[in-house]
Amino acid sequence: MKQRYYSLDVFRGATVALMILVNNPGSWGHIFSPLEHAPWHGCTPTDLVFPFFLFAVGNAMAFVMPRFEEKGTAYFLKRVITRTLLIFIIGLLLNWSPFVRYDQTSTLVLKGWSWLNADGSQSGIRVMGVLQRIALAYFFASLIIYFFKTKGAYVVSCALLLLYWFLCYQLGNPSDPYSMQGYFGTHVDIDLFGAAHVYKGEGVPFDPEGLTSTMTAIVQVVFGYFVGQYIQVKGKNFEMLSNLFVAAAVLLFAGYCWDMVFPINKKIWTSSYTIYTSGLAILSLATLIYLIEFKGAKGVWSRFFDVFGKNPLFIFVLSGFLPRLLGLIKITDHVDANGKPVYASPFGWFYEHICKNIADDLRVGSLLYALAMIAFFWLIVYVLDKKKIYIRV
Repeated sequence: MKQRYYSLDVFRGATVALMILVNNPGSWGHIFSPLEHAPWHGCTPTDLVFPFFLFAVGNAMAFVMPRFEEKGTAYFLKRVITRTLLIFIIGLLLNWSPFVRYDQTSTLVLKGWSWLNADGSQSGIRVMGVLQRIALAYFFASLIIYFFKTKGAYVVSCALLLLYWFLCYQLGNPSDPYSMQGYFGTHVDIDLFGAAHVYKGEGVPFDPEGLTSTMTAIVQVVFGYFVGQYIQVKGKNFEMLSNLFVAAAVLLFAGYCWDMVFPINKKIWTSSYTIYTSGLAILSLATLIYLIEFKGAKGVWSRFFDVFGKNPLFIFVLSGFLPRLLGLIKITDHVDANGKPVYASPFGWFYEHICKNIADDLRVGSLLYALAMIAFFWLIVYVLDKKKIYIRV
């Protein structure tokens, strides 16, 4: 009989909670540095959230893969393809949401696939994104694990990490292949999707969840599977736990070494970043296993994170969709010097009039707003859990 690991649920839930925290500051211009992504090379605590979630996807896969193998290839492919398409489409719709926008005359119009801005430039719906990367990484990791088994998946994972390094170096700008301007994957995204449908949060068309950098994200899921499978096989004993700490140390050391020639970088998801963050994920999970499974140190804190892990994709989507939807609501906040009304959304009003005035350091108010968002969405998943409602994809 498979042993249940409550620590895996807590790990997944804590990752979702941190996703909500870093994605919902009161002001993007006032954020404490640990809650910001690294400008380019390097890794902050925020840069750990997404790879930790992919690692948790792999953990969960280790518990369902035996059932897929028992029911055969047709059943496996149907389930995996269906889930992949659903997650990808939900991610695309989330990027499209709230499906209407205000034009230059402040009139609500339907948000088409692409449109012209007032300056004549073209914008459009972003094709890739967090959920789309989860979908693709889950899909290909599932295929690799199912058809190549554990040893084969290890070989394929190593090959993908080395291949991505080779492609970045060989196809990138020779002067600096690992820079934003020199990264080869941007041209792939623009050629496939068009510049209008590529993320522009960096000021230029560049997608941190682009197609080519998903190659190494696949390996992150496979590593999560390896750990999930290992703790099932070994059972709850100190040999298993100590080996996890050793594996974490080896991966961290390997990541640091690789960083010297292929820098740790989330935005292009380098191979060194995959190795390094997988090491930190194993270290974090092993610590939780020790505290929860061995020492029984669970209670209110673990229960708080656990409920996030019961409806992870649902609450992540809701935390992205609801602020956009409420952003369409215009509350008259004040009148400017020219006598024109200045509007605010409900969440925006809450930040401006409650959180922002808490301290002179505006980062404090921005953090308070993010914590309030966690509390708000926690109440939703708590109620769902009490009613035994679990929205699966």
